[in-house]
Amino acid sequence: MYIICCDLEGVLVPEVWINVARWTGIDELKLTTRDINDYNALMKRRLEILRQHSITINDIQKVIALLELMPGALDFINWLHGRVQMVVVSDTFREFADPLLEKMGWPVLFCHHLTINKEGEITDYNLRQSDAKMKVVEALQNLNYKVIAIGDSYNDVQMLRKAELGVLFQPPQNVVDDNRDLLVVNSYLGLKKIVSEKLEEG
Repeated sequence: MYIICCDLEGVLVPEVWINVARWTGIDELKLTTRDINDYNALMKRRLEILRQHSITINDIQKVIALLELMPGALDFINWLHGRVQMVVVSDTFREFADPLLEKMGWPVLFCHHLTINKEGEITDYNLRQSDAKMKVVEALQNLNYKVIAIGDSYNDVQMLRKAELGVLFQPPQNVVDDNRDLLVVNSYLGLKKIVSEKLEEG
């Protein structure tokens, strides 16, 4: 039996931090795991920038509330219903995700969470566990599931390699160049085809 482990940002919804960068005008916040493969270094820098510019969780949540799913994402999610279950596996934070999950019909989400003080300042980030995406795949495999994993960035690579089938969806060229062994798909139509073929194999 198969199950889908799908990344959130860059696969189903736009990158949150890129949109925060646009709203604030702070270009450095545009950097994501598509650009930097050291997630901890990236998050520490992000929190420092937020502190310097007095940007609160409320500011970020206002930006997120305006985001829509990527064109074709909801159709893909609905297409999966009745065929195979999907779990969203992300390095986002629970405090960011709810407005986006609502638009997707509230799928199961495995992610991290933030430490926020009474003024709404994000003071720290808390990883659910190290290598969290890959460990979700391992746990599901230990329950006798086969996993199709979909991601777009450096922080998805371990998950994709651990799965029975790992797919890079619309990745930037630098991620492709560094991971030539992984399958690349550039449309939801292509994802449907790959998933259908794998499910038919059993």
